[in-house]
Amino acid sequence: MLLEDIVAAVRAAHDGHAPLRLRGAGSKDFYGGLLAGEVLDLSAHQGIVAYEPTELYITARCGTPLSEIEAVLAEEGQMLAFEPPHFSGATLGGAIAAGLSGPRRQQAGAVRDFVLGVKLVDGTGQVLDFGGQVMKNVAGYDVSRFIAGSLGTLGVIAEATLKVLPRPVAEATLEFVCTEAEAIRLLNTWGGQPLPVSASFWHADRLWLRLSGAEAAVAAACHKLSGRVVADAGHGWAAVREQTHAAYAGPTLWRLALPSTTPPLALDGLRAIEWGGGLRW
Repeated sequence: MLLEDIVAAVRAAHDGHAPLRLRGAGSKDFYGGLLAGEVLDLSAHQGIVAYEPTELYITARCGTPLSEIEAVLAEEGQMLAFEPPHFSGATLGGAIAAGLSGPRRQQAGAVRDFVLGVKLVDGTGQVLDFGGQVMKNVAGYDVSRFIAGSLGTLGVIAEATLKVLPRPVAEATLEFVCTEAEAIRLLNTWGGQPLPVSASFWHADRLWLRLSGAEAAVAAACHKLSGRVVADAGHGWAAVREQTHAAYAGPTLWRLALPSTTPPLALDGLRAIEWGGGLRW
């Protein structure tokens, strides 16, 4: 699929006063409100347009699978630091449109913090360019950040440029046995200390804390905190990122963004805590 094909489809829908349902891999069809309209399949508009490891940015088309982008970054020891969920074949456009960030958000930031620029096809079929390849290129309204989490309501994300970061040299995951209230207290205490915490997750009286950074910093933090070191914790963090962990089971899932110091909530059902106490399930 070419950019011209996307423009033609949007213009035809605009002229016919018909809604369009933007779709990549369909991995997040469950997310957001129910949509009507003809499906505009963007999965074929894919490919990495530019990648400069030394400049820490990558530009790709909206239908490019996240797995492909992350494989290319891994070859250079780099990553998408906001750790987006993949679900089933997630694409770059869908990841930005949904605005979902993974466990590393508490340390690195959200999706919007890494979107440097976008090529957008608006509702009339005009092609608009916002941002650039470095943060200093952004002048005026930072429209690129508005696109993150917009769920396609502002236009088709035809192409996007993201900031990438080096992968940490060392990582370790510690486990602590504690109640929900104790977990919140510990997370807030650690949050005020110079610890290389990159992710946290509490569920069923088990608190996981991931430490990432230089080998000496990770080793010193492990020694100071004295938790149980979890071997091969990557699978567990992947389950948290992809929401396949038991904590997310059930017909209805509530996602609550709260101040990290908020005490335990009096709610029935499974509960989990992420992002240093700032995200509750």
